[in-house]
Amino acid sequence: MDRIRHNQLVLYQFNSLRYRQEISHAIFTRRGGVSKPPYDSLNVGSTVGDDVDRVKANQQIMSGFFGVDSDSVCTTWQVHGSHVICAHRKAPDDNLPRADGIITNEPHLPLVMRFADCIPLVLYDPVQHVIGLAHAGWRGTVAGIGQATVRKMSKAYGVRPRDIIAGIGPGIGPCCYEVGPEVVLQVRATYLDYRDLVIPPPNGNGHGSHLDLWRANRLALEAVGVRQIETANLCTACLTDEFYSHRAESGKTGRFGVMIMLNN
Repeated sequence: MDRIRHNQLVLYQFNSLRYRQEISHAIFTRRGGVSKPPYDSLNVGSTVGDDVDRVKANQQIMSGFFGVDSDSVCTTWQVHGSHVICAHRKAPDDNLPRADGIITNEPHLPLVMRFADCIPLVLYDPVQHVIGLAHAGWRGTVAGIGQATVRKMSKAYGVRPRDIIAGIGPGIGPCCYEVGPEVVLQVRATYLDYRDLVIPPPNGNGHGSHLDLWRANRLALEAVGVRQIETANLCTACLTDEFYSHRAESGKTGRFGVMIMLNN
């Protein structure tokens, strides 16, 4: 990934997508906004306790980087599942669809989601000119949100998975993501090669295992035929100076935004 400074903003872009003129995308950090601690400073999450006016100002700062108004973006109420929607226009703020994946072939319709440890999945098919964005926490990963997004792109727009360029963005890494035995059991039930994803605890009792969500999502995308995958390998829990981390900050923190848009 490339780290980019733009005025006060700090953001990241995937190398595989950055120089494609037909799309714009950005993984924003927590820098460059107006929120006060513990939400400092570019918090775009409106349900975490931050001042509503500051959140709206941050959303406009983020959208302004794309040259669009924050009122034009399409987002969802994220529920840690595997439902994916096709976006054709912005949904009313008081009636957001409950989904963890959004796809579209509509130009100038920005797709936005919010993160603080869960994994952003950014997808683009340059052949059919379709974009997708997904939110993959451990529940969504086990439920197959990455695969569901790819399948929805195929069904709705004729996308071939081998044409998709995928980015696995910053999220909590295996270095920091300790999970309980109930999570390990669900991962084991989903992945045949789960041993590559779970780092067992020294005492072997299932407590203190670490989960590799980056690799889990890569394997899921590969399983449905995606071959062009770039992984950020940036751990949000290690990098709280730049990213929000629900785990590392004990739940009292903001959400960083991820945005992708077709330019034409």
